[in-house]
Amino acid sequence: MIAIILAGVFGGLELDKIVDSSFPVFTLVLTVLAVVFSIYFAIKDLLRFNK
Repeated sequence: MIAIILAGVFGGLELDKIVDSSFPVFTLVLTVLAVVFSIYFAIKDLLRFNK
């Protein structure tokens, strides 16, 4: 989970540097998406583990 979230954060930071925007749009969007994906994968693994 940590790796997915960190990838989203650092990817967003790099995209914000490239675009040079005053508001960190890519950082926020990619961080939220990374959290959603990491929760999805965690739930999927837990359901598979319970079977």
